[in-house]
Amino acid sequence: MSKLFYIIGKSASGKDSIYRELMNTEEFSFKKLILYTTRPMRDGEENGREYFFVSHDELLEMKSRGIIIEERDYHTVHGIWAYFTADDGQIAWDGSNYLGIGTLESFCALRDYYGQDKVCPIYIEVEDGERLTRALKREKKPENGRYAEMCRRFLADAEDFSEEKLEGAGITVRFINDDKEECLKNIIQYIRERQ
Repeated sequence: MSKLFYIIGKSASGKDSIYRELMNTEEFSFKKLILYTTRPMRDGEENGREYFFVSHDELLEMKSRGIIIEERDYHTVHGIWAYFTADDGQIAWDGSNYLGIGTLESFCALRDYYGQDKVCPIYIEVEDGERLTRALKREKKPENGRYAEMCRRFLADAEDFSEEKLEGAGITVRFINDDKEECLKNIIQYIRERQ
């Protein structure tokens, strides 16, 4: 049976790095689930790789067709950005396994939409001080420097990933990412057991 393995975790927990490693693991041959956003594309990003970058009007058109599974609006220091998942044919449940990355909220919506037996969470966790150090290092790069947004995200994560919300979402397995290779090894074993 096809499964959607969905990576979630607070900002700067290493989700993107883990995602890339898993996509390159030949054993799994994952197909991508790509989310949508109305935020501007950043340097180095590519439409259809990190996200599908769409306008607000395109989001409204997709809503009118009834294909939005879930949507989150973020009031950032740069304005309101929408992130959302659409039932756009990316997932065919054809025997292939899929890999996605998102928020706890989007995981819950996908699980409720497709079924608990089809959507498996991969929750990545890093100690808050280490996450803040990683985020600050990333923002110090010349092409970044979005410190206000970094702070907003860090504070929002405390609420978005509260113990109550994790428990309510049924998150029982946590992958501690203080050693990336060990964390990846544990995730690979978890996936093998659930295929």
